[in-house]
Amino acid sequence: MASKIKTVMIAQAKPTDENSPYFALGKKWNLKMEFRNFIRIEGHSVSEFRKQNLDPLKFTAVILTSKHAVDHYFRICKEMRIELPPDMKYFCVGETTAKYLQKYITIRKRKLFVGEKTAEDLIDLVKKNTKDKYIFPCGNLHRTELTNYMHQNGYELKEAIVYQTVPEDLTDMKELKFDLICFFSPSAIDSLFKNFPNFEQGETRVAVFGPTTSKAAID
Repeated sequence: MASKIKTVMIAQAKPTDENSPYFALGKKWNLKMEFRNFIRIEGHSVSEFRKQNLDPLKFTAVILTSKHAVDHYFRICKEMRIELPPDMKYFCVGETTAKYLQKYITIRKRKLFVGEKTAEDLIDLVKKNTKDKYIFPCGNLHRTELTNYMHQNGYELKEAIVYQTVPEDLTDMKELKFDLICFFSPSAIDSLFKNFPNFEQGETRVAVFGPTTSKAAID
């Protein structure tokens, strides 16, 4: 019989909201919970972006699937002194990304298309806009279901790497002994083994978010 879970490592930043469900769970089950980012985001420079031979003004639509993509794409455009035209179309993965976009543009003056939750949800919206030229700002690691569909069906699409996900330095942690470790991305699992190459799971339980993280954990 497995031992009771008493210590938990959450592989992401500690919530700033005191009403976070994590704190409620910890209190309810008397858990010792630690939070630590296993990965960090590094934005690409303008020179790195230019090596991709992409001109944002030559596209008519932008696909945005994360806040990181929004931040770094508009940062690069600003540094290149590019002002995106009012008739640019924006395809956002969900309401959260769409609302975040308002940090950079006035939504009512732009053409906005919002999916339900995932990048695949945007396929139905893309099908209604077949003649557009799409740019997809993203990281060096991203899901490919949407881009594969668009390439296979003849859409004009270019991926633009605007940031990369890299392992965080965890060397200040002498050991990683917890009853449960929670991962939210394959990158976090990669970071675990880069920081602790001799890590052995032993009796530690592993919790994951999403199918790609699950596959990485099993592998």
